[in-house]
Amino acid sequence: MRSYQDVYSKSLSDPENFWADAAEAIDWVTPFSRVLDNSAAPFARWFGGGTLNTCHNCIDRHVDAGRGDRLALIYDSPVTSTVERYSYLELKAEVERLAGALASLGVARGDTVVIYMPMVPQAVFAMLACARLGAVHSVVFGGFAAPELAARIDDCRPKVVLSASCGIEVGRIVAYKPLLDEALARADHLPGRCVILQRETEPAELVAGRDLDWNDWVAAAQPHDWVPVEATDPLYILYTSGTTGRPKGVVRDNGGHAVALSWSMPNIYGVEPGETYWAASDIGWVVGHSYIVYGPLLNGNATVLYEGKPVGTPDAGAFWRVVAEHDVGTMFTAPTALRAIKREDPRAEQLRAHDVSGLRALFLAGERTDPATLQWAREQLGVPVIDHWWQTETGWAITASCLGLEPHDVRDGAGGRPVPGFDVRVLDEAGAEIGSDSAGALAVRLPLPPGTFRGLWGAEAQCRQTYYADYPGYYRTADAGYVDSDGFVFVMSRTDDVINTAGHRLSTGQMEEVLSALPDVAECAVCGVADDLKGELPLGFIVLNSGCERSYADVAAAAVAAVRAEIGPVAAFKRVVVVERLPKTRSGKVLRGVMRKIANGEAWTVPATIDDPDILDEISSVLKSPAGTR
Repeated sequence: MRSYQDVYSKSLSDPENFWADAAEAIDWVTPFSRVLDNSAAPFARWFGGGTLNTCHNCIDRHVDAGRGDRLALIYDSPVTSTVERYSYLELKAEVERLAGALASLGVARGDTVVIYMPMVPQAVFAMLACARLGAVHSVVFGGFAAPELAARIDDCRPKVVLSASCGIEVGRIVAYKPLLDEALARADHLPGRCVILQRETEPAELVAGRDLDWNDWVAAAQPHDWVPVEATDPLYILYTSGTTGRPKGVVRDNGGHAVALSWSMPNIYGVEPGETYWAASDIGWVVGHSYIVYGPLLNGNATVLYEGKPVGTPDAGAFWRVVAEHDVGTMFTAPTALRAIKREDPRAEQLRAHDVSGLRALFLAGERTDPATLQWAREQLGVPVIDHWWQTETGWAITASCLGLEPHDVRDGAGGRPVPGFDVRVLDEAGAEIGSDSAGALAVRLPLPPGTFRGLWGAEAQCRQTYYADYPGYYRTADAGYVDSDGFVFVMSRTDDVINTAGHRLSTGQMEEVLSALPDVAECAVCGVADDLKGELPLGFIVLNSGCERSYADVAAAAVAAVRAEIGPVAAFKRVVVVERLPKTRSGKVLRGVMRKIANGEAWTVPATIDDPDILDEISSVLKSPAGTR
């Protein structure tokens, strides 16, 4: 096994040869003439002059090599009691026919297509079919509110919208079609056609002259071959929330994306072709793009598409049932999912009901994982549990403990070491580098490696201002943390989650680490609340484990004492409230900014990305109650 340090050093000292070697894993129609073009810095372009097709690299080349019978896609839907399996040959047949159906509506290379669908196989087929044609897909998380969908439609101006009649969640049906109809009524841009996948649970009424029935549309189509595109052509647009009211459309290219994700599968995740890999996420998020769809298929793996929840479908053993049933070798999920499982099944009794002996590693990302949850998972699973750090903009891991390189040791609380290609630095407010073990703004020295975003859709000036203006020569991650003397990167909080208490800059992430280690605490969050004397004071929110018998007052007192003992009186940590749940986005990120506004009595709105809007009213009610607990 190769040395991490040797590989990492080469990736920074000789990036062109490093990534040229990695690019040999990809089929090229026309070889690239230039590995890196940095003439338009800060925007790097990789593999200029090369042509390829991402869908061909995900599907056709495996079939052409005689591996068509190998398992490619496993659809597991506990909410519909359905399991479907597709070989690479079967996946090719589905995708090439759907590509033909899109072409029949005039979709061609460079056109955009919005995909607004639940976690069903047709959504994966749709992404790959767009890539097959050289069209640019933009997946919008299923069930997003109409105004958010309308904003994305207006921004990327799709020729076609692909959707479904409904999504199915625990205890409720989410009708997508009325949301789509309202979005189109709001939007300035109108697509030529909408195609609706009718689900038996709740079929939708189609609009004559605009809407097509998915099954009839595909059945009438002819298979379509893949289309070569430039390596620098866009593959997809994925929107992330912006601060200006306009969503930020992160753009990923074809060539760099294919090379980076193909390299990441064996080197970061230690996955060999033919094995089953599962990213328990959603295709509407970047994890779903990179590691439900593209990464595993580029590497010749079977990938799991899961339409369910970590708890409630039917219980806290749901994930372990999937791992056992489909022989998952490597799994990737969000810390919030693991905490939900731990909260419902702290003794891991439902884990032991399933044979998960085939699982070799569990990766976590999305939010920083508290050491207590890491230790619980490691003890219960008996495999490496690896927290790693990345963002929608980067598209793959900035830091990790790479299973394909030696050593792949972990350090509790850290997101691993920088992944080859990412030159991570810690900067002060003036942009000067800070030494080891000192907190500051985490940034990546340019150029960014392949697979990262090539910019924002139609918003170059906004991109420059948001990511590159503060620290010239660096990509601004907007995360804060430090790097220790051994090179491990600790991501403590977003830069706006560092609070200033009486002149002391304090990390809310550090306080959360202390709280999450308490035996009664399932989840926690800390935010800063305005104070006339000290500027800001920390306020802790904690969610208790199921079966906790201690009083709220006792738990709160223990929490305050723990923070004072671990961090010291300088933290001025005096107030804790116990809540039933934490408000989160659908991808599992805690909405600390909204919580802070509620605590400060500021005006706040319900974010479009929130999983359950009622939680915010509960938070507000708890903060107004005399006891400060539910």
